[in-house]
Amino acid sequence: MTSISIAQPSNSKAAQRKRLTIKWTGIAALVTLAALAIFVLLPLVEVVSRALADKDGNFVGISNFITYFQSPSLVNSLFNTLSIGLMVTFFVVTLAFSYAYALTHTRMPFKGFFRALAMLPIFAPSLLPAIALVYLFGNQGILKEWLFGASIYGPIGIVIGMTFWIFPHAFMIIYTALQQNDGRLYEAATSCKAGFWHTFYSVTLSNARYGLLSAVFVSFTLAVTDFGVAKVIGGQYDVLATDIYKQVIGQQNFAMGSVVGVVLLLPALFSFAADRWVQKKQQSTLNAKSTPFTPEKSWLTSGVALATTSLITITLLTIVGMAVYASFIKFWPYNLSFSLNNYQFDLMDGGGWESYFNSLKMATLTAMIGTVFIFVTAWLNERCQTNAIMRQAVDFLSMIPMAVPGMVLGLAYIFFFNQPNNPLNFMYGTLLILAVSSIAHFYTVCHLSFKTAFKQIDKEFDQVALSVNRSRWDMLVKLYIPLSMPAISSVFLYLFVNAMTTVSAVVFLYASDTALASVAVLNMDDAGDIAPAAAMATLIMVTCLAAKAVHWLIFDVLIIGRQTWRTAGA
Repeated sequence: MTSISIAQPSNSKAAQRKRLTIKWTGIAALVTLAALAIFVLLPLVEVVSRALADKDGNFVGISNFITYFQSPSLVNSLFNTLSIGLMVTFFVVTLAFSYAYALTHTRMPFKGFFRALAMLPIFAPSLLPAIALVYLFGNQGILKEWLFGASIYGPIGIVIGMTFWIFPHAFMIIYTALQQNDGRLYEAATSCKAGFWHTFYSVTLSNARYGLLSAVFVSFTLAVTDFGVAKVIGGQYDVLATDIYKQVIGQQNFAMGSVVGVVLLLPALFSFAADRWVQKKQQSTLNAKSTPFTPEKSWLTSGVALATTSLITITLLTIVGMAVYASFIKFWPYNLSFSLNNYQFDLMDGGGWESYFNSLKMATLTAMIGTVFIFVTAWLNERCQTNAIMRQAVDFLSMIPMAVPGMVLGLAYIFFFNQPNNPLNFMYGTLLILAVSSIAHFYTVCHLSFKTAFKQIDKEFDQVALSVNRSRWDMLVKLYIPLSMPAISSVFLYLFVNAMTTVSAVVFLYASDTALASVAVLNMDDAGDIAPAAAMATLIMVTCLAAKAVHWLIFDVLIIGRQTWRTAGA
């Protein structure tokens, strides 16, 4: 008996579709990896190579570094930077911990109000507190007697200004760490009749130690790499960030600027590596058997907490309020009548109103392009990438920007994109390169946010979708985007606000027709137009606050709020 076999078509539609999906996701993953290499890694390689060459581009090895460490003024800047970083870190972490502890471990009233105000400095450029301190404690400041003859122009001003600007960054980390408390541990401490300080040390600090260490490293990194505060109120007190600016802008010494950039990169890399090590050591403090921690009622602790948070909040509001008030004063301190003259930016040096609208365009470009690119890259790497080496390469390149100071990244972009033989040279001097540099500068936080969002989505969704012949692109549009909308909205706002307020990442890259508002603040301050500089800084802050309000209305209310499945059964 002869058996007859019927040949099955080897190229069914489902198989073809699967192969096509694998092909295009693989190509997309390669493109994103190449983009990260081009916009993150290669510019930094160029900085290092320039540090090892002379002004003519000839290789000279470490001779530039020898020259650097033989220059007392430059070496002094290194010690100044490290000392400022340590002082600012101490004050920031102490204040942020006190503030966060009051909100999480007491029953003080108005917690939501104080938590919202703690985030206010994030919406202002780092130049704003420096300008406000000039009006408060400068030579003609209203509170200059409070310094008992000391000058605000120098380490005192830098420490106060940076403490204001970095405070919310440390607060967010510590607040999150203190929230993750198991109520059973406090019940056990009470049962053992442990005193307040013993419980505080053994339970509270023990649970929050990794958050505290992370806040320390983040605060130190931001302090040693910030440019705006030191530039405005540093006076003759040099730090590494201002040294780079002087070497590149003042002396056109790109080789020495690269050397300073590499030196500045070292403490940032050390802090970043230490933070990553701490995060790997961190373990979960909550489990399924944990109970929520509820602070005990105590008028004394609530009163002390309210007084502490009120004092810190009043200080924050005083600095912001002083900058806003000064922006409306006609002629400080001789004519204190209100006027809008300081907002006539077209009559001032710095870029005029065009710089403000340039910032709006650039921030919008940064938020739109950055959100889409980072989301797709993280999705491809987290859910579509099967090659372990490529996946690790993307993760590695995505983490680099967090350890790179904005000044170094801006300098790297000059060297890399300003070469005539670079195919991407057409970007130089445009708003596009300003947007790309901002995306690269703030890339890491956004990448981690999306990775966290994807990890919260069960992979069974993918298996079910693939079993019914849905492509990964269908899943991207119909599954991952809706489920990740909170993360998408947060990243969009994060990129917009940081693009509006950043100075260090763009100060080397703007052209005459692409000046930005944050750079205009710096230029007006250099020209002696301090009141208009305060006005522009105020306008930036108001714009960021307005963006937050619009973001809340569009994303939280109209989009996420209409996804009824999020609250179903709640």
